Amino acid sequence: MLQVSGIKKSYGDRVLFEDVSFSVGSKEIVGFVGRNGSGKSTLFKILLKKEDSDEGQIILSKGYKIGALDQHIHFTENELLKECCLAIKEDPKLYSYKAEALLLGLGFEIEDFDKDPKSFSGGFQLRVNLIKALLTEPDLLLLDEPTNYLDILSLDWLADFLKAFPGEVMLITHDRHFMDRVSTHTMGLHRKKLRKIKGSTEKYYEQLLLDEEIFEKTRSNQQKKIKHMQDFVDRFGAKNTKAKQAQSKLKQIQKINVLGQLVQESQMGFRFNFHPTPAKILLTADNLNFGYKPDELLFQNLNFTIGPKQRIGVIGKNGKGKTTLLNVIAGQLESSGRLQPHPDLKMGYYQQTNKKNLQQKMSVYEEIYSENPNLSIGQVRAICGAMMFSGDNGDKKISVLSGGEQGRVLLGKVIAKSCNLLLLDEPTNHLDMESIQVMKNEIKEFPGGVLFVTHDEHMLRELATQLIIFNQGQAELFLGGYDEFLEKVGWEKPQPKKSKASKKNNKELKRLKAERIQEKSKKLKPIKAKIENLEKQIIEIEEEIEAHNKQISSFAPKSPEFKEAYKKLAPLQVKSMGLYQDMDTWIEKLNKIEEEYT
Repeated sequence: MLQVSGIKKSYGDRVLFEDVSFSVGSKEIVGFVGRNGSGKSTLFKILLKKEDSDEGQIILSKGYKIGALDQHIHFTENELLKECCLAIKEDPKLYSYKAEALLLGLGFEIEDFDKDPKSFSGGFQLRVNLIKALLTEPDLLLLDEPTNYLDILSLDWLADFLKAFPGEVMLITHDRHFMDRVSTHTMGLHRKKLRKIKGSTEKYYEQLLLDEEIFEKTRSNQQKKIKHMQDFVDRFGAKNTKAKQAQSKLKQIQKINVLGQLVQESQMGFRFNFHPTPAKILLTADNLNFGYKPDELLFQNLNFTIGPKQRIGVIGKNGKGKTTLLNVIAGQLESSGRLQPHPDLKMGYYQQTNKKNLQQKMSVYEEIYSENPNLSIGQVRAICGAMMFSGDNGDKKISVLSGGEQGRVLLGKVIAKSCNLLLLDEPTNHLDMESIQVMKNEIKEFPGGVLFVTHDEHMLRELATQLIIFNQGQAELFLGGYDEFLEKVGWEKPQPKKSKASKKNNKELKRLKAERIQEKSKKLKPIKAKIENLEKQIIEIEEEIEAHNKQISSFAPKSPEFKEAYKKLAPLQVKSMGLYQDMDTWIEKLNKIEEEYT
């Protein structure tokens, strides 16, 4: 069990959070929410002892182990399965089936096991870290944004895994739907304080809203009361008949702990810059084909059109070609087939993996301005503010920004560009829940067309009018929304797979377990027999001692009979002590063998 009491963390004059207290009980899955920058990841680092708190303490039950998803990639093995097995406490050769099961659940194939883990994409490398975290079998598992880079099928698997996890989980994710699927409790950092409730994020935010309404009413009533009392002081303070009462009122005012007005927290807010067009069809794709190898096409004979107000969701397993399709449409990759753009087409492309193209020495303002030099200083500053880089924050260098902040800079560049077709690759990654809703609203209101990749099922249900589906080894257009797709087509569910190595390991493991049980039984049998024999001897000698004690009590003290009986008692007591010592020795041997075979 984890118990946190009175934790405070600040950086210089900036207090991140204070007086944070909570506990995590048995089998709880706690969804941890809060705006970006509120301190969620920092609190995780404090729990993991990677950072110190300014105040407070953390109490863990004896032997309680905390494990976490490492966001940093560092691999030492040149084979995927071997890299994952590094996290296994037992003999990796015998227990590698555990790693195999997790690898298959998170979208890897059996033929991937021998590949170099560094050869996989960033998203799949992060999955390797997730697998290693799960293999440590901690009592409490801390997961910071594990849903980033997971496709819908992998999210389903992870949800089922977490719900069956035998310990406790604390989970940070921007995916509200996923959080509500798995969480038993919701905990949040808001205005530097922490609140934890039993239930969903909806219940948490309703409670937060109610608390703020109550606070504002209390503050308003307090202001009225203070004003009324101050009016009395001002009116009667100089009059002899009321001066004493006025002074009493003034002292009461001075003792009141005045409630300050709640400061409005910064929130992302923006409008995509629409380039007007008379086009009914912005882009036509005829028999589109692409593959990095001629004999391995990611998609072929793909046909679709997109016009104003159309919202096409691109869905499917990771690594099957979703981002590649957007790169082809954006002209970053050459394909066969025909892409016919309208002459008035202006395209904006948000790429989640495009952070490497940001100039590290440039400021936020300079990066956004570079996308559209026709914008005025005020317009660029307004976009910076909309991306939560108001004032001097707009002058921050890219090199000092977090991954999420750099993602907002990339989004700011798309907003700066005047366009009528948006290509959005996982636009909600690295946004907090409030900002995600802003993003959904702006996509919905954009007058042009939108083609977007997402694993957020709520977003698909809310926005998608059509789908391009990468499923069952092909890509095709589906003329309907996400719920219609699930009803009429549905996902190709991965079949349970077992490698030969798994079957061999399981068979070998059963054989070894049987051998260990026999070996343990063989060692324990003579020890148990010795202990049973000692127990019988101790019972007999204790009965003899008790009989002598009764006999002694019947003799007069210092009589010859008393002295004779007492002489006979002493050797019995010495023998009894020796038997007990022997018993302790053999019990200690038994316990050591039990521990050896646990």
